[in-house]
Amino acid sequence: MKFAGKLLASILLPAALITGVEIVSAQNAPADPKHAWVSGDDPAALETWVNQRLEDEKADVAKLLAATGPRTIENTLRPFDDAQNQLALAGNNAALLYSLADAATLRDKGQAMTAKVSSASTELSLNPKVYSALAAVPLPANDPATRHYLERTLLEYKLSGVDKDEATRAKIRALQDKITDLSLAFGRNIADGTLKITATKAELDGLPDDYIARHKPEADGAYTLTTEQPDVQPVLSFAKNADLRRRLFLAYDQRAYPKNVQVLKDLLAARQELATTLGYAHYADLATADQMTGSAANVEAVLNQIDEASRSASSREYAQMLAFAQHQQPGLAQISRSDSGYWAEQYRRAQYAFDAQSVRPYFPYDRVQAGILKTAARLFHVEFKPVKNAVVWDRSVDTFDVFDTATGSKGKLLGRIYLDMHPREGKDKWFSSAPIAPGIRGRQLPEGMLVCNFSGGTVGDPGLMQYSEVVTFFHEFGHLMHHILGSQGQWSGAGGFNVEGDFVESPSQMLEEMFHDPAILQSFGKHYKSGETVPASLIAKMNAASAYGRADWLQRQLIYATYALQLHNQAPAGIDFDVLWKADIERFSPFTPVEGDRFYASFTHLTGYASNVYTYLFDKVIAIDFFAQFDKRNLLDGPAAMRYRRTVLEPGAGKPAAELVKDFLGRPQNMEALKSWMNEEFQPAVATVK
Repeated sequence: MKFAGKLLASILLPAALITGVEIVSAQNAPADPKHAWVSGDDPAALETWVNQRLEDEKADVAKLLAATGPRTIENTLRPFDDAQNQLALAGNNAALLYSLADAATLRDKGQAMTAKVSSASTELSLNPKVYSALAAVPLPANDPATRHYLERTLLEYKLSGVDKDEATRAKIRALQDKITDLSLAFGRNIADGTLKITATKAELDGLPDDYIARHKPEADGAYTLTTEQPDVQPVLSFAKNADLRRRLFLAYDQRAYPKNVQVLKDLLAARQELATTLGYAHYADLATADQMTGSAANVEAVLNQIDEASRSASSREYAQMLAFAQHQQPGLAQISRSDSGYWAEQYRRAQYAFDAQSVRPYFPYDRVQAGILKTAARLFHVEFKPVKNAVVWDRSVDTFDVFDTATGSKGKLLGRIYLDMHPREGKDKWFSSAPIAPGIRGRQLPEGMLVCNFSGGTVGDPGLMQYSEVVTFFHEFGHLMHHILGSQGQWSGAGGFNVEGDFVESPSQMLEEMFHDPAILQSFGKHYKSGETVPASLIAKMNAASAYGRADWLQRQLIYATYALQLHNQAPAGIDFDVLWKADIERFSPFTPVEGDRFYASFTHLTGYASNVYTYLFDKVIAIDFFAQFDKRNLLDGPAAMRYRRTVLEPGAGKPAAELVKDFLGRPQNMEALKSWMNEEFQPAVATVK
């Protein structure tokens, strides 16, 4: 999952920042227009830093408006893009500290500054004089990327309501500010909402030894588990005790309940009022107007196609699992959603002779990180060099400079990445990638970060990862590479994160498929104690087991996508969150709902993607189609890898996403590759279970 604001964007930097020379002292904070965090944990310093970026943005806008003579790219679009860049730097840095700062006071200030920057962005998007100036710029005939950027900018201005009267624009500005404040509150309640449950030693039966070792018992013998990801996923996959699974499942989904109920109601109401003010029947229509799909009706059509393609296969998968579970537990009538992960794991163990715990010792966190960097380096033709003495917002963050190794540009510095990979108190609880600085050719190098919550990062904890976590790591890393490679152009607002929102998950989801390859996995999958390479036979079993449940994955994503769409394509006052959530589960999932499940209260995508959670499904279709073009015998070094970099990643948002798809595939995407992927068959490793 990525997070990026729409108004990204530009500033002429000192040579030290262009060449990658690192600031090693917080005393240099005032001279660093790229990194707010170097001033330490002083909230006042953050406010000063953000205010300076906003003052620079105003100066750029003033320069634009003061230009005389005919409107041109240089006297109008360039200062506009510079203003966008200042907003991006301010907003990205404020959001970073809001989500990741160790001090609560700094997170509070980050939240306030994020809202302030968002308000400034809204003000610019509603400035009719700026819009008129941009509209007067002739579209360049010989620069397709600039032409598309200008056309896209004008579209976003119209969607913002810039052509409305002054009173209506004031109303829109107030609604946008309200939406920002509510979205920030929604996310903050989730980040601060860690819950705890207790368990007996007996209830931990089935969990890995290293998991139990990380949790020291209290004086009464009870173990405390939290709703942090490293605690939750192993319980839902491996714990034999159904009541423990149910309790932690509910705690995880209730961690922001009931705080976020009213917040969500107010957020939906504000979005709906914004949509109707702008002339749309519902917010989903507004939110899809600038996407690949183009309308909420088209989204529904896509979801129906995926439903039709996956429903029967999903039912078949469930029937197989249920029959197995009933054989193991006579009298079991159905499988609940809190038990689905456990029974899927048990079924895979029996059917494919694969135990997900068996590969964890081969995936200690440090080796996985090194392996993903090595894999990405080969695939994308880049090199990652650690930055020593980098000033970061938390001592656990790893920093790397990215250099090009492609023919003709070898040794060129492309940008910088930061990896914040382990949970801590107050930190954002999800897995995401986000920009820190946009790229502007010759003026500013792009920077981005990963924010994850994997095990490890503490002395004595090797951070043994499940295979699915390894895949998640590379997924998020794909976003990061899209940002770095796709932000080498001349416009800060046309980088990799600025593509249409319903294309942005395609590159990252394509990379997930790479990790079925034995050669890739064996290049870094080494036992954390013995150093033994993960056996090819174990990888074969893992691949066979992981293919089971693909249709169910599609159906589960249909729950989330449909729910998000339904929250935004009808009058919000009449929505009952619980009734709608249960109805969508019953429509798409064979697993029974769990009473008390309040997932919607911690559904982070409702602020990041709003109605457009369908992006994951829509982009899965494209991603699988992309991956089908690679030579499976030579994934990293075959010709498709560089062609993919050149045609899909490097253009950033310099082309419509549909053209990026056609440039790589030679045609529009279709469902055929997804159908083959969903029904891919592997020879069972053992006799079929009864």
